[in-house]
Amino acid sequence: MKPFLGPYSSHIYSIARIIIGLLYWQHGAQKLFGILGQEQNVDLFSRLGLAGIIEVVGGALIVLGLFTPWAAFVASGELAVAYYLTHFPRAFWPIMNGGELAVLFCFIFLFFASRDSGAWSLDHLIWGNKAGQASGD
Repeated sequence: MKPFLGPYSSHIYSIARIIIGLLYWQHGAQKLFGILGQEQNVDLFSRLGLAGIIEVVGGALIVLGLFTPWAAFVASGELAVAYYLTHFPRAFWPIMNGGELAVLFCFIFLFFASRDSGAWSLDHLIWGNKAGQASGD
């Protein structure tokens, strides 16, 4: 069956990339800047500080659509490590160990890493359609 929103898939993907990138960026901003509900920032040279750097830089790149596949691949790896080190020791199932967001973000970013940056991206603006040859659209 042909998807009824198929003609808009590139635009829907771009909107999803921007929103999900902003959500991811917020987690890093909490850690690094002590904002958005976080009372204080974390030590920059700690494991959480490194995660915050990846989340702020990676989230911004994903939002802007600049080097999205690479940024998303690094973000996916960061989330896999975070899940393994933080959530998995508590319980096997993500619903029981509080790791649902880490798993969800991890696999969304793995999907983003398999695609181009989308129509609304700096990659598309700078490199044109050459950046989107493997998009699958």
